[in-house]
Amino acid sequence: MALDTGLVGRSYPPSAVYEVGREKIAEFAAAVGATDAVHTDAAAARAAGHPDVVAPPTFAIVVTLAAAGAVVRDPDVDLDYSRVVHGEQRFTHHRPIRAGDRLVATPVVEAVRSVGGNDLLTTRVDVATEGGEPVCSATSMLVVRGDA
Repeated sequence: MALDTGLVGRSYPPSAVYEVGREKIAEFAAAVGATDAVHTDAAAARAAGHPDVVAPPTFAIVVTLAAAGAVVRDPDVDLDYSRVVHGEQRFTHHRPIRAGDRLVATPVVEAVRSVGGNDLLTTRVDVATEGGEPVCSATSMLVVRGDA
């Protein structure tokens, strides 16, 4: 069953606040092999011009993945997750994510299209501080494999 193109533009409520901790940044940096001291040492981060340790760019997935789940769980989307393959992921940063940030994530359906018997669902999750300062956007494209 093809995804409904009428979903394009649908937005979802912001997520609960995610408070970014130094420990979480250090754990993520270790997991992805990011060895720059700005991820683990506040003094090194301040020397580089940051107010506290900064997260590797892909840390945004920690905040955005759960928020994007609102789209996947939406009964109007009617997504058969057993047929889904993650096709693309990209991040656009307005500034680094840093320890102490209190972030909210707001998902939006950006595009729905069919190609070669497969449906492509593109979502964007905008991340901002609790006060509304833009931090980054994560764009994901899911491929829903066709029946053939």
